[in-house]
Amino acid sequence: MGKNDNRLPPFPEDYRASGILLHVTSLPSPYGIGDLGPAAVQWVKRLAQAGQSWWQVLPLGPTGYGNSPYQPLSSFAANTLLISPDWLVEDGLLQPTEAAHESFAAAAVDYDAVIPFKAQLLRKVWENFKHGAGADLAPAFEQFCKDQDHWLADYALFDALKQKFGGVHYREWPAEYVRREAPAMEQARRELSDQIARTSFAQFLFFRQTKRLKAQARRQGVLLIGDASGSVDAITGEGLRLGFEQALALSDALADGNPAAYAAAHRRLMRRPSFTGRLMLSLERQSWWRRRVFRAFSADPSIFTAQLAMHVGAANAAEFLRDSMLPLSRRVLFG
Repeated sequence: MGKNDNRLPPFPEDYRASGILLHVTSLPSPYGIGDLGPAAVQWVKRLAQAGQSWWQVLPLGPTGYGNSPYQPLSSFAANTLLISPDWLVEDGLLQPTEAAHESFAAAAVDYDAVIPFKAQLLRKVWENFKHGAGADLAPAFEQFCKDQDHWLADYALFDALKQKFGGVHYREWPAEYVRREAPAMEQARRELSDQIARTSFAQFLFFRQTKRLKAQARRQGVLLIGDASGSVDAITGEGLRLGFEQALALSDALADGNPAAYAAAHRRLMRRPSFTGRLMLSLERQSWWRRRVFRAFSADPSIFTAQLAMHVGAANAAEFLRDSMLPLSRRVLFG
């Protein structure tokens, strides 16, 4: 590829396609919120029939306050509210009667009703799995935990602690947990081991169902594309801990009424690597960013490329792939 070539591999130079943005939560569902199951498959078929090639969804991370997909609690973990109960029944993890429920609001997602319903459902799934239901999934679950250990163990611990402390923001937790002091973390892992395993299993189920949906979509000639978001990985992810500390310094300076300290903290915070202008610097210095970006690229280069072009433009995306992503891939793959 020449220096001035703005083509976006693996797409041909004259590639043109269209698609529709619809978040998964907006799909029809008897369970109060759209999910990855049968309704999503039907939607993919409708897209194919309409000559569409792409289905774009909003970020799929676990949502926090306000249930906004653009404020996820993790850049790696998934929103388990989107797990399909129908496919859990197919996997033998639930009986149809266990998925029974009262009717939900038809016009909008009532999160106050949906969240406890799905939480109860996933608790039942975990208990059934521990007692032998879906036993054939055990090897795949074990492999998933090994493959995703760089984020899964920390996220599951974070989720367990968040529940332990009543769902409040992590800055309101006891200081030893906020600062990840080793004795507190080890004690939490022991005391919350079952909850940690349950969270890990729910993440496994989400990615299993996503893989199934993607395969069915590809058979219809439709590709799924997500969207970029921020996240709150600071409490668990090594790469953003610096940003977390800078944000604390910023808020402390503001609370103390110290303009000079506030200005200095603000400058440090604004120097955090942005996704576009200084991404490569971040990839070199922060393994968290490197894992996040390389994971997205290696999972599906075509979808990564399309999403990057959508956010930064085709020319910038081509330059980034040529000068940064491809050399990084070679280093990761071949040393």
